[in-house]
Amino acid sequence: MPRTRAADYDQQRGAILAVAARVFAERGYAGASIAELAAVGGMSKALVYHYYRDKEQLLFDIADRYLDGLLALVAQVKAESTAPAAHLRRLIERFMEAYRDAGAHHRVLVQDVKYLSSVHKRRIDAKQRAIVQAFADATAAVAPELKRGSLLKPVTMTLFGMMNWTFTWLDERGPVSYPQMARVVADLFLRGVGPLEERATAKPGTKATAAAKARKTETSEPAARRARPAPATKPARLLREAA
Repeated sequence: MPRTRAADYDQQRGAILAVAARVFAERGYAGASIAELAAVGGMSKALVYHYYRDKEQLLFDIADRYLDGLLALVAQVKAESTAPAAHLRRLIERFMEAYRDAGAHHRVLVQDVKYLSSVHKRRIDAKQRAIVQAFADATAAVAPELKRGSLLKPVTMTLFGMMNWTFTWLDERGPVSYPQMARVVADLFLRGVGPLEERATAKPGTKATAAAKARKTETSEPAARRARPAPATKPARLLREAA
């Protein structure tokens, strides 16, 4: 007869993963050992090996479960059916909240998945691509012209650069909290995407983009007319109103 799992099997695995994530985050995957994480968790090496065959399986499970949680956040925000700018803002807020609450897991994901086997790495990469695509789709909904140009992926990855590395410097004991920083990131991104649409659609070799033409007009107009604020372009105005 096959062995039955103990009632607390998942709970035990979760506890081991939590300790492993903390040890890997503090020591780095390469510098940590099963013996060390067993000692930190007050458990035996035999218990760890009962649930995980090796350190690499621990690393994969930490990253895999964490990404499953982020994908669940994507689904939850999508189900809220908000307007495009509000949807993207909500994604940013929920992800940075997750980064704060699972700081060790996030650090392991961004710094240690390079140590995974090729099979495990492909599975992690597929989930990460799905998350990036969700943000790219949300960004394109706010600034549709980016999708028709070549800037959508670079702009999306810039957003992740703003969010993903806050753990290296943001200390919630300081003057700025994660929720506050999430609002800053959302404001910086949403209010900067609109002008990028002009660059996305400008043809190479064009003498002047819309922004350049505006600057040329400004310098040629009388001072009295330049003093009046120019009306915002439609995409930028909509972004500000939505944000």
